[in-house]
Amino acid sequence: MRYRLLGASGLRVAELFLGAMIFSDDFAHGADRHEARRIVDAYAAAGGNVIDTAIGYGDGASEQIIGELLQGRRDAFVLATKYTVSRDRADPNGAGNSRKNIRLSLEASLRRLGTDHIDLYYVHIWDPATPLEETMRALDDAVQAGKVLYVGISDTPAWVLARANTQAGVSLIPT
Repeated sequence: MRYRLLGASGLRVAELFLGAMIFSDDFAHGADRHEARRIVDAYAAAGGNVIDTAIGYGDGASEQIIGELLQGRRDAFVLATKYTVSRDRADPNGAGNSRKNIRLSLEASLRRLGTDHIDLYYVHIWDPATPLEETMRALDDAVQAGKVLYVGISDTPAWVLARANTQAGVSLIPT
């Protein structure tokens, strides 16, 4: 396995991330806990060190399974998860990039993953309804609190990323 630096950071990540979107006991064509363990173990044996999931994958099941699989070896991996998509479909504030959703999503992810911090926390989808300043301030607060080490963003126009990085004390890493 070859490694690269993540953006402008000193964090070394495998060139191939392991995506855990299909990890769920209830997912018809996914990987249950047994199969997920086999996949994670094979990835680690090949030198992989980044596992990527999201709060919405399998309605949280992916994070729960990853948390169980990383018990006793959490620090050997760069753990990445994403928020923005709904953590609670009944809550009008249960999705998006508002401070409220970032905070509640982060706490839910930390519980499911069984860890005190996320190595790489992604804005999954740009939310044009939430002021960019609000999102960036909330992400910086999470970094300052030690709950997040690095922040990233996906599915977002480049001009939004450029504007965000000029406004905040934390820089988003495009993925």
